[in-house]
Amino acid sequence: MNRIQLLDCTLRDGGYINDWEFGHDHLISIFERIVDAGVDIIEIGFLDERRITDLDRSIMPGTDPVRQIYGGMDRKNTMVVGMIDYGTCGLDLIRPAAESWLDGIRVIFKKHLRREAMAYCEALKQKGYCVFAQLVSVTSYEDEEMLDLIRLANQVRPYAVSMVDTYGLMHQNNLLHYFELLDAHLDPLIGIGYHGHNNFQMGYANAIEFLKRGKTSGRDLVIDGTLYGCGKGAGNAPVELLAMHLNAAYGKKYKISQLLEAIDVSIAPLTPQPAWGYDLKHFIAAFNDCHPNYVSYLLNKRTLSVHSVNEILQKLEGGQKLLYKEAYIEKLYYEYLAVSVNDEESIRRLKKKTEGREILLLGPGNSIRLQKDRIQAFMIEKDPLVISVNFIPVEPAADCLFLSNAKRYVQQAAVLSGKRDLEVIATSNVAKTSGDFSYQLSFPYLLCGEAEFRDNPMLMLLKVMIRLKHKRVYMAGFDGYAGAFHTNYVDQKMEYHYSDLESQEINRAVSAALRKLRADIETVFLTDTLYDI
Repeated sequence: MNRIQLLDCTLRDGGYINDWEFGHDHLISIFERIVDAGVDIIEIGFLDERRITDLDRSIMPGTDPVRQIYGGMDRKNTMVVGMIDYGTCGLDLIRPAAESWLDGIRVIFKKHLRREAMAYCEALKQKGYCVFAQLVSVTSYEDEEMLDLIRLANQVRPYAVSMVDTYGLMHQNNLLHYFELLDAHLDPLIGIGYHGHNNFQMGYANAIEFLKRGKTSGRDLVIDGTLYGCGKGAGNAPVELLAMHLNAAYGKKYKISQLLEAIDVSIAPLTPQPAWGYDLKHFIAAFNDCHPNYVSYLLNKRTLSVHSVNEILQKLEGGQKLLYKEAYIEKLYYEYLAVSVNDEESIRRLKKKTEGREILLLGPGNSIRLQKDRIQAFMIEKDPLVISVNFIPVEPAADCLFLSNAKRYVQQAAVLSGKRDLEVIATSNVAKTSGDFSYQLSFPYLLCGEAEFRDNPMLMLLKVMIRLKHKRVYMAGFDGYAGAFHTNYVDQKMEYHYSDLESQEINRAVSAALRKLRADIETVFLTDTLYDI
């Protein structure tokens, strides 16, 4: 007893802001990062029979689509739950827990439906689920109504009963009043939860008070949050703040960086940057006790994961932390790039894997579709080792994926999760959702210092090939940039839009860098390109 469990409900409560359409890749990426962060419980969405199955959305008509969306994921030690708004999902759409991918179901209901809803909770419990009774708008309960609810809960004995402050009305006095009613009268084996909203900016403050009071009760506690506090209206208690507090005050070991990576690539882009208020930059600054301009400097590099940003900020010393000096952070940045990771073992294994093989480097340009006959003829003649760059091709299939862009990683999270045999060669600026990449290479070593676009992935991969002692590589799908209103990529999700002038500048800079690299390696283009070679 007296476990404290952190529950993330981003994929359910956060769905109010985008009609639950996160996109399949983001659903998978968010799931993987929350699980790898060590969050105890993840709520993966609503079960609602009024909706159809949509693999891009975290709202599903029953338990079967849950497996379709998340079934290939490694849940590790995290409990996986869904939510039902009582009356919106019939029991016939809920498979027994032994046949379902869910461990538990949370049921939300208003107080006038408490008797029917608790009977429904009992039926779900009979199906084998851990059941959570979620008291919507808990501040509307009179004491006698709460005691009646407690009587019903003691008969059903759900996993937990949660106070849901739906409209963000709670301050600490009424929070503790409801907690004490529940603690005094609930069966001691039933946990108590708290789900806060931020209408009064009290979600996080109330959570701290709930944990402090709950710790002395001896009960199991469940505390809810969402990434970045995302949710309808004023939003929720931010799960990254809760995790930070639990680490500091209760000895938990949540990986904050994984939560921040999920925010950076999947959540922050959902909303315009506010002129003031809680945001990722200022959280990272406060988390590292430093001036926010240090964070801005590093994030504006656009080559660093949040994990790397935190690692650099942790090198700030003493009084320098709060006195911003650009020369100082620039020095730390370049020192970090200089060491990055020791990739000698990865290079050794890559050399062994590629030696004696012709190499085809495959870019994501539209020419791999338009001129696929050239590629197919080459594949038949040479049987090369295929390394794709920041995308997973359908045809030809890749043997390895070179990954240098964290956002491209997220775009392909769902496909990658199903391709366990695809070896990933990742640069050190990309933070993996879980475990390690097949190979990890030092990002700074691969930068082309003389190029205007020094982190161009084609140029970086060519530097890898040079380091592996290859004298010649074949290339396809590196089309260059055609400018405004043109299709540059074979996959529309990858599309960036550049003006004609921007495209010409990119092509010029990359062409110049390519010509210099060709002093060390021969590059044979199989498909048409705009680069001046």
